[in-house]
Amino acid sequence: METASVQGIKGDLGAQAANHDAFQELNLNTFVELLVAEMQAQDPLNPMDNQEILSQIAQIRAIESNSRLTSTLNAVLLGQNMATAGSLIGRQIAGLDANGDRITGTVDRVTVANGDATLHIGDKRVALKNVGEILPGGK
Repeated sequence: METASVQGIKGDLGAQAANHDAFQELNLNTFVELLVAEMQAQDPLNPMDNQEILSQIAQIRAIESNSRLTSTLNAVLLGQNMATAGSLIGRQIAGLDANGDRITGTVDRVTVANGDATLHIGDKRVALKNVGEILPGGK
């Protein structure tokens, strides 16, 4: 029995994660392209009314606005995390490392990768979100 390959947004569907949401990949340009394609393919004897077009333009604006807001909030969150993590340099903390082991010690330095702040205690690492206590002492 022969099977056909079904193509997704980014290649074979079998290669994508089972919980992949293709709508997350849509951006303003894709939405505009879909709107233009819809308008070009509409029945000339029964075209979209102005209310539908205005509704879709409003959706485009809402998508772009949400995208800018998300970017701004992510930047603010990163700045807040850096400020919080930086204030812990020289302080004693207790938290969990990536393996779930409890780590206690003085924070030597802070790094950021992919928007996540990581505290370094000697050769051990604790993600900022895994800090459970700020202990007395240090600074």
